[in-house]
Amino acid sequence: MPGRVRTVSVAGGYRLRLVVLDFDGTITRPGALDFKVIRKQIGCPEGMPVLEFIAGLTDARQRQTARAALDRFEADGAAASRPNDKAEELVHWLKARGLKVAVLTRNSREAVLRALDNFTGLTCADFDLVLTRDDPVAPKPAGDGVRHAAERFNVAPHEVLVVGDFYLDMAAGQAAGALTVLLDSQDDPRLKDVACDYRIRHLDELWPIVSDGLPLPPGKLPNHMLGEYLADIRCADPSVLIQPGVGEDIAAVEMPADEVLILKSDPITFANDAIGRYAVLVNANDIATAGAQPRWLLTTLLWPVGTTPSRVRSTMQALGATCRELGITLCGGHTEISDAVQRLVVVGMMAGTVRRADLIDKQRMQPGDWVLLTKGVAVEGTAIMAREFGPYLAQAGIAAADIAAGRDLLDQIGILAEARIAAQGGLATAMHDVTEGGLATALEELSIAGGHGIRVDMDRIPVLDLTRRFCAALGLDPLGVIGSGSLLIACRAADGPRLLARLRAEKVAVEHIGEVLAAPPGITACRMEEPVRWPRFETDEIARLFTTI
Repeated sequence: MPGRVRTVSVAGGYRLRLVVLDFDGTITRPGALDFKVIRKQIGCPEGMPVLEFIAGLTDARQRQTARAALDRFEADGAAASRPNDKAEELVHWLKARGLKVAVLTRNSREAVLRALDNFTGLTCADFDLVLTRDDPVAPKPAGDGVRHAAERFNVAPHEVLVVGDFYLDMAAGQAAGALTVLLDSQDDPRLKDVACDYRIRHLDELWPIVSDGLPLPPGKLPNHMLGEYLADIRCADPSVLIQPGVGEDIAAVEMPADEVLILKSDPITFANDAIGRYAVLVNANDIATAGAQPRWLLTTLLWPVGTTPSRVRSTMQALGATCRELGITLCGGHTEISDAVQRLVVVGMMAGTVRRADLIDKQRMQPGDWVLLTKGVAVEGTAIMAREFGPYLAQAGIAAADIAAGRDLLDQIGILAEARIAAQGGLATAMHDVTEGGLATALEELSIAGGHGIRVDMDRIPVLDLTRRFCAALGLDPLGVIGSGSLLIACRAADGPRLLARLRAEKVAVEHIGEVLAAPPGITACRMEEPVRWPRFETDEIARLFTTI
């Protein structure tokens, strides 16, 4: 039966199609081979792999003698070897779940076959592939054997699980880009610092790791799984009277009489590798623009068919962690595996509160108000370009370090800090989060909601260098790129310098880009004090990119 996994999380989750098993000490019981004996016999120094030592011998006769000694040593070990506990059951369990199972060993094929003679429930035919040192692939720690197995079964390296009991196995898996599990059954001090994704004591601890990488059936998440995930989401807010749990389809929240409830809903489909954090921040941003504190979040999570438990867990852990970081209570929602979607969709419904007297209504905007923009245009879009279109950026000559820096911009899509500063003391008369359609659309929305025209100085609009170069490489206009992370703030002209100073003192980049006009809604733009056309976008530039690449 499944044991307890000592390491329980791999970022982003995983899907498994192939399991590559080491042989000695993994499929067979540890201890059949004492490598101190063969090292002494052939003169191999401690700490140097035996095969590499033999290959490095320059004298052909010495090399032949050492190889013969190694063959005899392995033959004796194979004759004495026995199945590891649960090894036979594990292989049949893996096969029954549609996984390909391969053996990758530094042993000879003859030694493997001889050892399998001692098994009662397992033969060489039970494996889809057996790779030994007799095959024309570089031995572990090279990743060639793992890659060869993956290519043989048309499996991506990240869909491979490598299981072994020595650092050479882990190095081979990591070199190939596979998931790795170290079987440290003896608590070997030599393995203490070996890098791996999971570390287990017994083979039966492999069951839950593999199960986390197998697709879930369509429909609701199983109750036992949902209960496990919800148990990790602590609900400490005393105002939440009915907390999330299996069988609970609503949340109940107690409200003070002098507070206004602010509601917001948004579906998230971009940046699937960080979608949990993304969903919380995007929904919280709009709550903050009303001067409110984001407090409660409900999420509907729709995963495509083929999703594994580890990917579900990863998303829910990210949602929970981001909510805890921001003081938000994840208090309910719905989870489902559905053929209605092709990629994960997270629909968030955020609620927050603000004292009625502190509510920021865009109708408070007046002619003469300054319009400020924080950070720069397309912060969110720049991160999406790096995460979703990295190979295209690389082909266009963008350096890997710059693409990595772009990916990291996803951490900057929150605007809660600057919104809180702008709301203090009633400095802001209106705030608007820059989202789909970019700054071009956001300014039009602010103008319409506030009931006034806005004059924009194009020369003052801040564009990050990364954004400019990414957009040039992909043929996008930065002003039409989705831009969560940038906040538009309107304030009285007399308060403008004070608000700019406050924001900059808190390390928030901000620029004064325009003024509110005594005119009907609409955008008037200028460059070098000359009128220019304000761009309009039927579709967000990122959405257009998804349809053209």
